[in-house]
Amino acid sequence: MLDEPTLARPDEFPYDRSDPAGAIAQVAEQVRNWGRWGEDDRVGTLNLITPERRAAAAGLVRTGESISLSMSFDMDGPQTGWRRRTNPVHTMLDTGTDAVTGIQGFPHGIGGADDVIAMPLQCATQWDGLGHIFDRGMAWNGRPAESVVTSLGDLVTGIEHTADLIAGRGVLLDVGRVVGEAAEGAEGAEGAVGELPDAFAITPAHLEATAKAQGVEIQPGDLLLVRTGQMARARRSVAAGQGWSGYAGGAAPGLSFTTAGWLHAHDVAAVATDTWGFEVRPNEFDEAFQPLHQVCIPNMGLTIGEMWDLDALSAACAADGRWEFLLVAGALRVTGAVGAPLNPIALR
Repeated sequence: MLDEPTLARPDEFPYDRSDPAGAIAQVAEQVRNWGRWGEDDRVGTLNLITPERRAAAAGLVRTGESISLSMSFDMDGPQTGWRRRTNPVHTMLDTGTDAVTGIQGFPHGIGGADDVIAMPLQCATQWDGLGHIFDRGMAWNGRPAESVVTSLGDLVTGIEHTADLIAGRGVLLDVGRVVGEAAEGAEGAEGAVGELPDAFAITPAHLEATAKAQGVEIQPGDLLLVRTGQMARARRSVAAGQGWSGYAGGAAPGLSFTTAGWLHAHDVAAVATDTWGFEVRPNEFDEAFQPLHQVCIPNMGLTIGEMWDLDALSAACAADGRWEFLLVAGALRVTGAVGAPLNPIALR
């Protein structure tokens, strides 16, 4: 654990906080991958997960331990209705009661249950697809946004194109554990050993310090997971009857805008966090909304994951000192979707 986890001081942020547009334009130019994998590319940095790297990742499975990194998909989730994002609504179509009362109409005593779920595709553990965010009217690979996503969906970079790609070497950087201090009341919470405070901006220095402390090296094509500990804190709040305490859209620790160049330089294939919005909130500019998204998705072509439950994985990795694993994390194959839910599995 580092000595004094602190919020980044204003003089450590290299951009004019009053000019997010200028900073976004500057950094987008520096990390832009347009054309790197051809003019017709649909999947961006996921191209970095080669068959050879995937085969090597399979060799990381030693004990066969399988850990789900998904939060629950139910009506008790964190969504508040902002921008019409609601929690899943699960409805039964057929039940055991229907079977016993004989109203299903099936012969020879057979009965069954059936159900349906209605939900926004990004209401719980999910990937942001490359059609999710635009930069000044442009989508991934330099395409005009209006030619990519229409009322029919994402016609070019729909999440279905990633369905068989997102499996490879996963690396957990547990910044909450290495940089954060143990939260009050965390002793009884699974995996909640270290947590970063809300508004904590995770810089490249924090990522490097965490990797060094864990003895792990980020390699090209990695699926990077960054744990802040915020979900553990939110889970305790729910258990105490206080709700999610602003988890969805509120203040949160997260990646600093300054990490864009680091992610690009390390050729990370995809990155996911245990927070609602991936990047630090409030954002680091005076008036801005998710500027790191605006750089990473349409310019770098980086797939971003949010609301991943990393606590059990954190505990397992800390127990044996192994922070790399095979990660299988294909999104639900929803044609034309700009994001999709999933149940990612870490195999150790």
